[in-house]
Amino acid sequence: MNSDQFEQSQIQPLLDYFQQLIPLDSKEKQLVLELFKPRLYRRRQFVLQEGDVCNQFNFIVRGCLRMYKIDEKGNTHILQFASENWWLTNIGSFHDRTPSELEIDAIEDTVVLQINHENLLSLYINAPKFDRIFRVLIEKSFVSTQKRLLQTISSTAEERYNSFLASYSHLNNRLPQTQIASFLGISPEFLSRLRNKQAKKA
Repeated sequence: MNSDQFEQSQIQPLLDYFQQLIPLDSKEKQLVLELFKPRLYRRRQFVLQEGDVCNQFNFIVRGCLRMYKIDEKGNTHILQFASENWWLTNIGSFHDRTPSELEIDAIEDTVVLQINHENLLSLYINAPKFDRIFRVLIEKSFVSTQKRLLQTISSTAEERYNSFLASYSHLNNRLPQTQIASFLGISPEFLSRLRNKQAKKA
Protein backbone atom coordinates (compact mmCIF):
# COMPACT_ATOMS: atom_id res chain seq x y z
CA MET A 1 0.00 0.00 0.00
CA ASN A 2 1.51 3.34 -1.04
CA SER A 3 1.33 6.53 1.04
CA ASP A 4 -1.65 7.93 -0.92
CA GLN A 5 -3.63 4.72 -0.37
CA PHE A 6 -2.73 4.77 3.33
CA GLU A 7 -3.90 8.34 3.65
CA GLN A 8 -7.17 7.51 1.89
CA SER A 9 -7.84 4.50 4.13
CA GLN A 10 -7.20 6.61 7.25
CA ILE A 11 -9.43 9.46 6.10
CA GLN A 12 -12.36 7.36 4.85
CA PRO A 13 -14.23 7.23 8.20
CA LEU A 14 -14.22 11.04 8.30
CA LEU A 15 -15.40 11.32 4.69
CA ASP A 16 -18.20 8.88 5.50
CA TYR A 17 -19.09 10.95 8.58
CA PHE A 18 -19.35 14.17 6.56
CA GLN A 19 -21.26 12.42 3.77
CA GLN A 20 -23.96 11.42 6.25
CA LEU A 21 -24.43 15.06 7.21
CA ILE A 22 -24.10 16.79 3.84
CA PRO A 23 -22.90 15.21 0.56
CA LEU A 24 -19.45 16.44 -0.46
CA ASP A 25 -18.26 17.13 -3.98
CA SER A 26 -14.83 16.10 -5.26
CA LYS A 27 -13.23 19.45 -4.38
CA GLU A 28 -14.51 19.29 -0.81
CA LYS A 29 -13.30 15.70 -0.39
CA GLN A 30 -9.88 16.74 -1.64
CA LEU A 31 -9.74 19.55 0.91
CA VAL A 32 -10.48 17.03 3.68
CA LEU A 33 -7.65 14.83 2.40
CA GLU A 34 -5.25 17.77 2.36
CA LEU A 35 -6.14 19.47 5.64
CA PHE A 36 -6.87 16.62 8.07
CA LYS A 37 -3.80 14.73 9.27
CA PRO A 38 -3.78 11.28 10.93
CA ARG A 39 -1.99 10.83 14.24
CA LEU A 40 -1.55 7.93 16.64
CA TYR A 41 -1.61 8.56 20.38
CA ARG A 42 -0.44 5.76 22.62
CA ARG A 43 -2.34 4.85 25.78
CA ARG A 44 -1.91 7.59 28.43
CA GLN A 45 -0.27 9.97 25.95
CA PHE A 46 -1.40 13.59 26.17
CA VAL A 47 -3.33 15.13 23.31
CA LEU A 48 -3.62 18.43 25.22
CA GLN A 49 -2.09 19.54 28.51
CA GLU A 50 -3.27 22.24 30.88
CA GLY A 51 -1.67 25.59 30.04
CA ASP A 52 -1.26 24.84 26.33
CA VAL A 53 -3.45 26.45 23.69
CA CYS A 54 -5.68 23.83 22.05
CA ASN A 55 -4.77 23.89 18.37
CA GLN A 56 -6.48 20.75 17.07
CA PHE A 57 -9.99 19.54 16.35
CA ASN A 58 -9.83 15.76 16.82
CA PHE A 59 -11.98 13.17 15.05
CA ILE A 60 -11.52 9.71 16.55
CA VAL A 61 -11.00 6.93 14.01
CA ARG A 62 -10.10 4.21 16.51
CA GLY A 63 -9.67 4.18 20.27
CA CYS A 64 -10.88 6.47 23.04
CA LEU A 65 -9.95 9.88 24.49
CA ARG A 66 -11.04 11.63 27.65
CA MET A 67 -11.14 15.33 28.57
CA TYR A 68 -10.72 16.14 32.24
CA LYS A 69 -9.63 18.56 34.97
CA ILE A 70 -7.42 17.79 37.96
CA ASP A 71 -8.34 19.95 40.95
CA GLU A 72 -6.07 21.37 43.65
CA LYS A 73 -6.54 18.25 45.78
CA GLY A 74 -5.43 15.99 42.95
CA ASN A 75 -8.92 14.70 42.17
CA THR A 76 -9.73 13.96 38.53
CA HIS A 77 -13.02 15.26 37.11
CA ILE A 78 -13.82 13.77 33.69
CA LEU A 79 -15.98 15.97 31.49
CA GLN A 80 -16.20 13.84 28.38
CA PHE A 81 -15.22 10.60 26.69
CA ALA A 82 -14.94 10.28 22.92
CA SER A 83 -14.52 7.11 20.88
CA GLU A 84 -14.93 6.06 17.25
CA ASN A 85 -16.69 8.63 15.01
CA TRP A 86 -16.83 11.24 17.79
CA TRP A 87 -15.08 14.59 18.09
CA LEU A 88 -13.14 15.96 21.04
CA THR A 89 -11.49 19.33 21.55
CA ASN A 90 -11.39 22.10 24.13
CA ILE A 91 -13.62 24.41 22.13
CA GLY A 92 -13.04 27.46 24.34
CA SER A 93 -9.25 27.25 24.09
CA PHE A 94 -9.39 26.37 20.39
CA HIS A 95 -11.55 29.33 19.36
CA ASP A 96 -10.30 31.96 21.83
CA ARG A 97 -6.62 30.93 21.45
CA THR A 98 -6.28 30.91 25.24
CA PRO A 99 -4.42 28.45 27.52
CA SER A 100 -6.45 25.35 28.29
CA GLU A 101 -7.65 24.63 31.82
CA LEU A 102 -8.45 21.07 30.73
CA GLU A 103 -6.40 18.08 29.65
CA ILE A 104 -7.04 15.44 27.00
CA ASP A 105 -5.31 12.07 26.91
CA ALA A 106 -5.71 8.64 25.34
CA ILE A 107 -7.36 5.88 27.36
CA GLU A 108 -6.40 3.36 24.65
CA ASP A 109 -4.04 3.50 21.69
CA THR A 110 -6.01 5.96 19.59
CA VAL A 111 -5.91 7.10 15.97
CA VAL A 112 -7.30 10.56 15.31
CA LEU A 113 -7.69 12.84 12.32
CA GLN A 114 -6.73 16.39 13.23
CA ILE A 115 -7.25 19.78 11.68
CA ASN A 116 -5.52 22.80 13.20
CA HIS A 117 -7.01 26.23 13.76
CA GLU A 118 -5.43 27.85 10.71
CA ASN A 119 -6.48 25.04 8.37
CA LEU A 120 -10.02 24.98 9.74
CA LEU A 121 -10.40 28.67 8.91
CA SER A 122 -9.02 27.93 5.44
CA LEU A 123 -11.55 25.12 5.08
CA TYR A 124 -14.40 27.51 5.94
CA ILE A 125 -13.25 29.97 3.28
CA ASN A 126 -12.63 27.45 0.51
CA ALA A 127 -15.66 25.26 1.23
CA PRO A 128 -18.36 27.19 3.15
CA LYS A 129 -20.33 23.97 3.63
CA PHE A 130 -17.91 23.09 6.43
CA ASP A 131 -18.70 26.33 8.26
CA ARG A 132 -22.23 25.00 8.65
CA ILE A 133 -21.06 21.49 9.59
CA PHE A 134 -18.75 22.70 12.35
CA ARG A 135 -21.31 25.18 13.62
CA VAL A 136 -23.71 22.25 14.09
CA LEU A 137 -20.97 20.25 15.85
CA ILE A 138 -20.29 23.10 18.26
CA GLU A 139 -24.00 23.63 18.91
CA LYS A 140 -24.43 19.93 19.71
CA SER A 141 -21.46 20.11 22.06
CA PHE A 142 -23.00 23.12 23.82
CA VAL A 143 -26.34 21.32 24.23
CA SER A 144 -24.58 18.24 25.57
CA THR A 145 -22.65 20.36 28.09
CA GLN A 146 -25.87 22.01 29.29
CA LYS A 147 -27.56 18.62 29.74
CA ARG A 148 -24.58 17.30 31.67
CA LEU A 149 -24.55 20.37 33.94
CA LEU A 150 -28.27 19.99 34.57
CA GLN A 151 -27.80 16.32 35.44
CA THR A 152 -25.01 17.17 37.85
CA ILE A 153 -27.20 19.54 39.87
CA SER A 154 -30.58 17.79 39.62
CA SER A 155 -30.16 14.04 39.02
CA THR A 156 -29.43 11.16 41.37
CA ALA A 157 -26.29 9.07 40.92
CA GLU A 158 -28.41 6.23 39.54
CA GLU A 159 -30.02 8.54 37.01
CA ARG A 160 -26.58 9.80 35.94
CA TYR A 161 -25.37 6.21 35.57
CA ASN A 162 -28.38 5.31 33.42
CA SER A 163 -27.68 8.36 31.27
CA PHE A 164 -24.06 7.27 30.94
CA LEU A 165 -25.20 3.82 29.78
CA ALA A 166 -27.52 5.43 27.23
CA SER A 167 -24.77 7.63 25.80
CA TYR A 168 -21.69 5.46 26.31
CA SER A 169 -22.98 1.86 26.34
CA HIS A 170 -20.24 0.93 23.85
CA LEU A 171 -17.62 2.08 26.37
CA ASN A 172 -19.06 0.55 29.53
CA ASN A 173 -16.75 -2.47 29.35
CA ARG A 174 -13.78 -0.59 27.86
CA LEU A 175 -13.37 2.03 30.58
CA PRO A 176 -11.86 1.45 34.04
CA GLN A 177 -14.45 1.64 36.81
CA THR A 178 -12.49 4.47 38.44
CA GLN A 179 -12.87 6.63 35.32
CA ILE A 180 -16.60 5.97 34.98
CA ALA A 181 -17.01 6.87 38.66
CA SER A 182 -15.02 10.08 38.10
CA PHE A 183 -17.26 10.99 35.17
CA LEU A 184 -20.37 10.42 37.30
CA GLY A 185 -18.98 12.25 40.34
CA ILE A 186 -19.26 9.23 42.65
CA SER A 187 -16.86 6.79 44.31
CA PRO A 188 -15.86 3.53 42.57
CA GLU A 189 -17.42 1.65 45.50
CA PHE A 190 -20.78 3.37 44.98
CA LEU A 191 -20.57 2.66 41.25
CA SER A 192 -20.00 -1.02 42.06
CA ARG A 193 -23.17 -1.03 44.16
CA LEU A 194 -25.12 0.62 41.32
CA ARG A 195 -23.87 -2.01 38.88
CA ASN A 196 -24.83 -4.83 41.23
CA LYS A 197 -28.29 -3.29 41.61
CA GLN A 198 -28.67 -3.05 37.83
CA ALA A 199 -27.50 -6.66 37.41
CA LYS A 200 -30.14 -7.92 39.88
CA LYS A 201 -32.87 -6.10 37.94
CA ALA A 202 -31.79 -7.68 34.65
